[in-house]
Amino acid sequence: MKINGSIALVTGANRGIGRHFAEQLLERGAVKVYAAARNPESVDLPGVVPIRLDITDPASVAAAVKAAPDVTVLVNNAGIVTGANLVDGEEAAIRQEMETNYYGPLNMVRAYAPVLASGGGAILNVISVASWRSPGWIANAYAASKAAAWSLTNGVRLELAAQGTQVTGLHVAMVDTDMVAELDGPKTDPADVAKAGLDAVESGALEVLVDEAAREIKAALSDDPLALYTELAAASPR
Repeated sequence: MKINGSIALVTGANRGIGRHFAEQLLERGAVKVYAAARNPESVDLPGVVPIRLDITDPASVAAAVKAAPDVTVLVNNAGIVTGANLVDGEEAAIRQEMETNYYGPLNMVRAYAPVLASGGGAILNVISVASWRSPGWIANAYAASKAAAWSLTNGVRLELAAQGTQVTGLHVAMVDTDMVAELDGPKTDPADVAKAGLDAVESGALEVLVDEAAREIKAALSDDPLALYTELAAASPR
């Protein structure tokens, strides 16, 4: 799908990857970019249309559709990580991650599917390599929510095929944003993540693996998990 001439909505567009998506959409010729955030006053990118949106609140999503009824490209970028584990983590934190990382994009897809139906359009879901592999001894609830988001992406791709809506999933490891600022390790520039995602939308790709970690982990999915999870368990500080 051509971005030039499109009308886009980016969730979580006030910072990090989302802000880069909004900026690059404008650079590629999108005629309008809705920059959605819980606090639209925090959106400081010139040229966008800030709108208030809480993707976990169906009433807020419905209000966003009324405020932005002409969208042709939907970028589901908003997400959170609490660091919670599944067995002993706070249940409220686990539910919050599922509400944001799974039900949030689902709410947006369900709300915007009829809007996109008239012209096909495109949906880009920002997922994670954690959808394929638990990260280790922390943030396993995050991984579970992203695994659900991957399955969501694959499912809605099939359900929206008849109306011609392209659905693309973006997988990446750590990105240099506030979300993982305290973690060590290689991190991808968020501008590169946005570029890879928008390139995929324009090329018609159904999946984009942004970094080497994403490519390696996807390629290893058919391997016996015994060695990997034995190693991860051994590395746990507990």
